[in-house]
Amino acid sequence: MPKAAAVLDLSLGEPRPSEKIWRWLYDEIRDAILSGRLRRGARVPATRELAKQYGVSRGTVVMAFEQLHSEGYLDGRTGDGTYVTGSLPEDCLTTRPIAMVGPRSARNRPDLSRFASRLPNAPGISPVEPGRPFSPAPSPDEFPIATWAQISARCIRGATRRLLADSDSRGYRPLREAIANYLGEARGVRCTADEVVIVSGIQHGLDLTIRVLLDPDDAVCIEDPCFPIVPAMFKALPTKVVPIPVDDEGLDAREARRRCRRPKLVYVTPAHQFPLGALMPVSRRLSLLEWASRIGAWIFEDDYDSEYRYAGRPVPALQGFDQRGVVIYSGSFSKVLLPSLRLGYLVVPSALVDKFAAARFLTDRHASVLDQAALCEFVTAGHFGRHIRRTRELYGSRLMILREAMHGRLAGTIDVPESHAGTHIPAWLRPGLHADAIAAAAAAKKVEAIPIRRFVLRTPRPEGFVLGFAPFSARQIREGVDALAMVIEESLRQERSTTPRSEKTVLKTPGSAT
Repeated sequence: MPKAAAVLDLSLGEPRPSEKIWRWLYDEIRDAILSGRLRRGARVPATRELAKQYGVSRGTVVMAFEQLHSEGYLDGRTGDGTYVTGSLPEDCLTTRPIAMVGPRSARNRPDLSRFASRLPNAPGISPVEPGRPFSPAPSPDEFPIATWAQISARCIRGATRRLLADSDSRGYRPLREAIANYLGEARGVRCTADEVVIVSGIQHGLDLTIRVLLDPDDAVCIEDPCFPIVPAMFKALPTKVVPIPVDDEGLDAREARRRCRRPKLVYVTPAHQFPLGALMPVSRRLSLLEWASRIGAWIFEDDYDSEYRYAGRPVPALQGFDQRGVVIYSGSFSKVLLPSLRLGYLVVPSALVDKFAAARFLTDRHASVLDQAALCEFVTAGHFGRHIRRTRELYGSRLMILREAMHGRLAGTIDVPESHAGTHIPAWLRPGLHADAIAAAAAAKKVEAIPIRRFVLRTPRPEGFVLGFAPFSARQIREGVDALAMVIEESLRQERSTTPRSEKTVLKTPGSAT
């Protein structure tokens, strides 16, 4: 069994004037054990430590410990300290309660909040197993962990008193300066370090935005389809969620206007719509900004993976076109470095900085300053830029491999539209095939093909999948496509039993004629 953690400080009540010190110490420790403040198996402080802490002689503490030991409350282990016994004397004096039949009565149970009652049981997509094609994520194997470890160690060794103390709730200023410089150069974002707020990720940034900008029953326009956690967060407030169907150019402000006259906020992923991958053109961005400015709405721009564009010139962020301060811009290092690196950022209009800083302070004050300092050096020393350039080339080649494998093995059965960005692509099934059934069969073969229907809010979509490619080698991608093809072949065999010969589709096998 693992050793129990030692109790660092044992808080005891004050002794009564006429009470013997050893008896007071005995009573206080026994009461702490029986009340559960000192748990069974817990290691209690050494006699020297207790004597020093309470200003008594060590002999007095030893006398109290010996009495507790003789009565079965403490157990001394030679060379290993003193522990609370696992079986207390009171255990032998009480009868076991009669086992209850059925669930406990809820008659006097305190009520949950209305917020809790609106939380879904399992918001978001089903959890995916790391390393299984085709789960969408960055590749942890490509992260320069040795470099990060060196930087982290250097930050800890050289940590100043100021670095180890509390921080601005907006985050570590040198990191905010580095982010502001990077966003201005790479994404056309117009901001200063004062307008950057460090958060734990885009989801955390959205939560802060909801707290600061929205009230219950406010109308919110969101893309349809979108990542399921987004509508779940809005509905938990609750707001009135208005799904806006996206097309090949993303969200259309004219359609949003038609469906919702005056939303309080519009949520968009303009650089790479999730999950369909559309890029919102400049004309639509300007139209969306003009509409939001005119009606007094906010825009939350989720720029989750804009670093990965493999062809053409990147379109500047929506925030870069904003002349009236209505866009809250968000990004995440988790999407481009490591999923477990819970650091992201918001760029908020200057008029909102104080309110966002206050909300950040009230939720969890600020992120780990040491992690922020390490990330700051990682960015300013050029490691971040080199990592992006290297993985952009690698992921681009993996996207080509996936597309070629899909065209060669699944032509006529799955349509893979042109895509030049991100770490995932949509793939559309031919009519008659059902994504949920294929996904379940593929999962048995260790292949994660996520049906697009899991991201749909209201607008019907054809059957299809979201397929990630970034974390997988060429061999894994091809094996994953082969496994997916085998599952689809089986589905087609069942379909052929009721389909005329002229409509049958034959899947191509490796080496077959095209």
